[in-house]
Amino acid sequence: MTHELKTGGDRGYLRIATEEAFGTREQLDAYLKLVKEGRADKATASLWGFYGTSPSERTQFIRDRLLDLDTLRLQAMDETGIDVAILSMTSPGGQVFEADEAKTLVSHANNVLKDAVERHPTRYVGMVSIVPQDPAWSVAEIARGKNELGFKGVMVNSHTKGHYLDEEQFDPILRACVDNDLPLYIHPQSPPDNMIAGMVEAGLDGALFGFGVETGYHLLRVMTSGVFDRYPDLTVCVGHGGEAIPYWLFRMNYMHNASVRSQRYPRLKPLQHDLFHYMRNNVCVTTSGMACELAIKLCIDQLGEDRVMYAMDYPYEFVADEVRTHDNLDIPLETKKKLMQTNAERVFKL
Repeated sequence: MTHELKTGGDRGYLRIATEEAFGTREQLDAYLKLVKEGRADKATASLWGFYGTSPSERTQFIRDRLLDLDTLRLQAMDETGIDVAILSMTSPGGQVFEADEAKTLVSHANNVLKDAVERHPTRYVGMVSIVPQDPAWSVAEIARGKNELGFKGVMVNSHTKGHYLDEEQFDPILRACVDNDLPLYIHPQSPPDNMIAGMVEAGLDGALFGFGVETGYHLLRVMTSGVFDRYPDLTVCVGHGGEAIPYWLFRMNYMHNASVRSQRYPRLKPLQHDLFHYMRNNVCVTTSGMACELAIKLCIDQLGEDRVMYAMDYPYEFVADEVRTHDNLDIPLETKKKLMQTNAERVFKL
């Protein structure tokens, strides 16, 4: 690592981007096959039916840069001043396939990422992807990710065929994250068929709206089901400014408390803490796709300056001015250093 990367030059901090995507050719081809054969859910048909085939400049750019883990990506990082990228398999990972096909694709992608990190050890950090369809396999892959591949986190692309991590069958995965001392990143995918309703027809199923709604719902399920009471040392990361939850947190907390008191829902049992506590002690949010000073400051004010981390969301969102937005934030330098560098170093144990 050069002196510039170690010190952040005149800035006084590194820029560590914490939600950056890559893909493999096998993975993208498998999405297209799923769509072509009519086996994809509505969300995958919408998302990869477009990103996998559209000749538009944007989609070609994204496909090329998802697959590139060398020249193009490093050039983009250098152009925008990103010192380190924390990389993970692009959404929806292997979670839209049957378990056996998913395991082949995901283990291969994890190996591809390991090789890239070894080629560029000062620039890349890896997160291990898993196959929640097979919790036992996922537990073993989390351990392999940490011990053999040297990865620093676990990536899940939200729901798995409409099922969520608070459900009992996924408890071994949560326990493995804690046992291996790795943060769990819940990245969006589009809503499952039983939630998506008219979103595709309205053009709102993807990153414009559906992603955030679905992933915020996932995080709320985790918080309100007592996961963090069972695993107080578990850290869950979500992107895009916390998928709107920091903005809604006061009302969500009030209504959650009211629902628990009323005993209206058998599932909502009393928790050891309120939702503010879990968001401030168990959750970290990243700024991927949310290069807005008001939104970033709100997250810091609601959750505390130790719970918010910078991300770009490359290659889906790749705008140099968004890096400058973070550099020019009207916050103390020490807070900015936490946002851009040291929170990520702590959470991912870099």
